[in-house]
Amino acid sequence: MPHAPNAGPHDTLTPENAVVLLIDHQLGLMQLIDDMPPETARNNVLGLARTARTLGLPVIVTTSRDWGPNGPLLPELASLFPDAEVVRRPGVINAYRWPAFREALEATGRRKVVVAGVTDSTCLSFPSLDMVQDGYEVHAVIDASGAEAPGQIVREATVANLSRAGVHIRTWFGVAAELIADWRRDAADGWPLATGAVHDHLPSWGYLLDTDMAYGSGRMTAPEWFEEGRSEPTGRTPATGDGH
Repeated sequence: MPHAPNAGPHDTLTPENAVVLLIDHQLGLMQLIDDMPPETARNNVLGLARTARTLGLPVIVTTSRDWGPNGPLLPELASLFPDAEVVRRPGVINAYRWPAFREALEATGRRKVVVAGVTDSTCLSFPSLDMVQDGYEVHAVIDASGAEAPGQIVREATVANLSRAGVHIRTWFGVAAELIADWRRDAADGWPLATGAVHDHLPSWGYLLDTDMAYGSGRMTAPEWFEEGRSEPTGRTPATGDGH
């Protein structure tokens, strides 16, 4: 029997079967992150969020006590999802144990959950452990979540605990690549994922894409005036040092 293209035994994430949960990415709480620079954490959260928006996944956003020191939702997330109803929790740390959040998740009808929380050991861990027990397939995006001090110790402990419980430890770009599955799909739509979230939030790929597009458009070919050893176009007179 011939093999079908891009088909395999692993039941992967797709835009049709997954939901993204963004938990407590708030201006005040972002200051607790100790395992990466704040701009890196913000970048990764936005990379995941823009991937979800580009590919049309349902996204559930929640905050905890956003009227106090925890601060409001990251303004970039509010701009990305202007029509989303943010689930505002009054203090329950585990988002999954707040009825409105749980009901919003159940309403999607999806059992594959991609989750990121502002702090690894609490916002990410607590709902992930509960969701696994309730039969969800949970993908914890570790680089779109942060660890409070001491950052590396907290991250390692969280990864070990979640992995032992059956949670899949992921990165935002790994999730993005699994969701798109075949770059020809992105090409057919005009490259919205590659030239959007991936280009802007994974700089190494952004440089690669810019270079590839420059080659493809002919902008990387030598100009007509170029000759080996010549640094100026033919006919141009180099400026002299005395201004004349």
